Amino acid sequence: MRRKHFTTFKQRGEWVELKFMAEASERGLQILKPWGDSRSYDVGLDLTGRLLRVQVKSTTVRTQFGYLCQFKPSPFTHHQYTLRQIDFFAAYVIPEDVWYLIPAAILLRRRHRAATLCPIHPRHADRYHYENYKEAWHLLSQ
Repeated sequence: MRRKHFTTFKQRGEWVELKFMAEASERGLQILKPWGDSRSYDVGLDLTGRLLRVQVKSTTVRTQFGYLCQFKPSPFTHHQYTLRQIDFFAAYVIPEDVWYLIPAAILLRRRHRAATLCPIHPRHADRYHYENYKEAWHLLSQ
């Protein structure tokens, strides 16, 4: 995969949202894009009249254990998302070209604001809680 060059995190975030919408569309999902930045979710999916709200995140931050992904509205806030705002997180690990589709209830119940995602072979597989959600596109259509 070619290395991407972005001058701001906002620019990278917009690119990742487009990438998510393209991937979802290729899988037959109906995409809805809220106008502006005033919603807490980035993309809506129309599941036969039911709205699934998806917050799209990305990471390039490599640690010795995997990739660290933030699951909060902004790096500068202590606020947290709620289940009244979003249904799913779509986390993209840019260097590995891998998506994680994680139900918001899973992350928010644990009150995690960040998680380590390990699309490469993990050293200690029992330490990773989100590998079942790697490329779990089927969860978005249930």
